Amino acid sequence: MRQTERTAIVLRYANYRDNDRMLTLFSPTQGRIEALARGCRKPRSPILNASELFALGDFELYQKGAHLTVISAQLIETFYPLRADFDRLSVGTYLLNVAENVIQPGAPAQELFMLLLHTLSRLTFSDQPWRPLVAGFLLHLSACEGFQPRLQHCVHCERRLTESESTWFDHAGGGLVCHDCHTKAHVPVSAAQARWMRTMLQAGSASWVDSPEMIAPFALLRAYVETRLDKPVRAAAMLPRD
Repeated sequence: MRQTERTAIVLRYANYRDNDRMLTLFSPTQGRIEALARGCRKPRSPILNASELFALGDFELYQKGAHLTVISAQLIETFYPLRADFDRLSVGTYLLNVAENVIQPGAPAQELFMLLLHTLSRLTFSDQPWRPLVAGFLLHLSACEGFQPRLQHCVHCERRLTESESTWFDHAGGGLVCHDCHTKAHVPVSAAQARWMRTMLQAGSASWVDSPEMIAPFALLRAYVETRLDKPVRAAAMLPRD
């Protein structure tokens, strides 16, 4: 039996019995954590707000055997304004689902944790269009997880690509394809979109490249990342449509 304290964000919850919840937490040092929040659904529960989706806090956990229970929580941020905009709420839930599909129990994920917080903060507290935001998140996530797309050379013939040429994207090959190597199975990528991806990666995950929505290849990066995940992203069906 022991107690630990973890900074974490609530990725998901499942109501349990009359007043309890099972929380899926994302800790930068411990990855995915499953913990029981007893009595958190009671109106006067001190951990009520910390047991909601998106809640970021310092969680004091009690471990007995393989089971963890939330003893207390010091709330840091709720990202509450998301709840006033259904489209942005849906996008935020999608970000949580993607992160949940990537992290593993006991595996540190500091870079991904900070990437998620930066993206949620901009989604919540800025008026930046959500598609470039999520495109940047997905691109940097691919770099964090070791499947960053190859953007400088054709993934088939290895020829170095120029800044001005149009290219195509090979999801299976994991990168750009030149005119001579592309097939109908590959997705067209404009020179501006390829340049945006290269610039975004060079800028780092804490920086963002402002651009018109049509420049950031959101649909392409979404398809690329989701094909690399072990299971479907549940909230993908909730994403806003044009």
